Amino acid sequence: LSSAYFVFYAVGQLINGIIGDKVKAVYMITLGLLFAGVTSFVFPYMITSGAWLVILYGLTGFFLSMIYAPMTRVVAESTEPIHAVRCSLGYTFASFFGSPVAGICAAAFAWYDAFNVSSAALVIMAVVCFVIFTVFEKRGIVRYGAQKGNVAATELPNGIVAKIKLLVRHDILRYSAVSMITGVVRTAVLFWMPTYFSEYLGYGSETSALIFTVATLVISSNSFIAVGLYEALGRRQYPSLIILFGVSAVAFVLTFFITEPILNIIFLVIAVIGSNGASSILWSVYCPSLSDTGMVSSATGFLDFLSYMAAAIATAVFGNIVSLVGWGNLILIWAALAVLGVIVSVVRTRFLKSDKPQV
Repeated sequence: LSSAYFVFYAVGQLINGIIGDKVKAVYMITLGLLFAGVTSFVFPYMITSGAWLVILYGLTGFFLSMIYAPMTRVVAESTEPIHAVRCSLGYTFASFFGSPVAGICAAAFAWYDAFNVSSAALVIMAVVCFVIFTVFEKRGIVRYGAQKGNVAATELPNGIVAKIKLLVRHDILRYSAVSMITGVVRTAVLFWMPTYFSEYLGYGSETSALIFTVATLVISSNSFIAVGLYEALGRRQYPSLIILFGVSAVAFVLTFFITEPILNIIFLVIAVIGSNGASSILWSVYCPSLSDTGMVSSATGFLDFLSYMAAAIATAVFGNIVSLVGWGNLILIWAALAVLGVIVSVVRTRFLKSDKPQV
């Protein structure tokens, strides 16, 4: 189910990201929330349907993929860069905070009631979203079109090659690597954390679940830490990435060497916060900065596609190799990913726009 969800969501990001640059966000987000609410409601009634159950769960991921990229586009094109960062910080935090909330919901309700509650929430959000976006559009609060530098739509590049060149100048190749690296840690590592707590640290299943819930609550703060660091460094993206990946690498190494359970968990959480903080720079800072390209939604969808495809592959790979290499060596693999993130962040290329702070 998880792999199907990741793949459907990833492919959906790629498709809906492109559509999101052509269709108003109000329609994309409203329909995505509404259809996801419908599939979540139907899911419990299809529990004995085998393959159809997997397809239905995957479709939930596809419909949810209609939300993020168009939302980033509307924020980027309706606000100045500094405000776009601060606006997107809220929903970047929410994307991380959703995991522990889902865990609490699963603990509070029977599993089928948890789906019904989430379904109701999605449908309510769809209605509220449509009403608020419609009002904001009429008042001119929500606008569409390239904003930064007063770039007119007629000045934007035509043709796929010209668009790709423009995105390359905006450093999308580096951030593609950042997306895949952080996607593995953000999704796949979190996926295996409860198993790690029980198998490697020896906690019982209920205790592991409780530790995981608390850990994810703490990890969700990474967005504020990352953007706070970005602001403190004069709104420089690359130094922020280097520090965050560096902290993650060091913490993963300490997780490998320090086996005392409490300290081990603390360093593991710090490591994930560092990597997820780099992810927050990607989603809260880099993607909204593309407002002068006219391709905010397409670029965001493409990067999210890479992130979740990497996570889907890593989730399966980690499950297969942990019995061969052991948890300790798997931690070193995670540390190596963070080191790779540092290297990617340090590398400079000539054809990029200058790394001036956003104002």
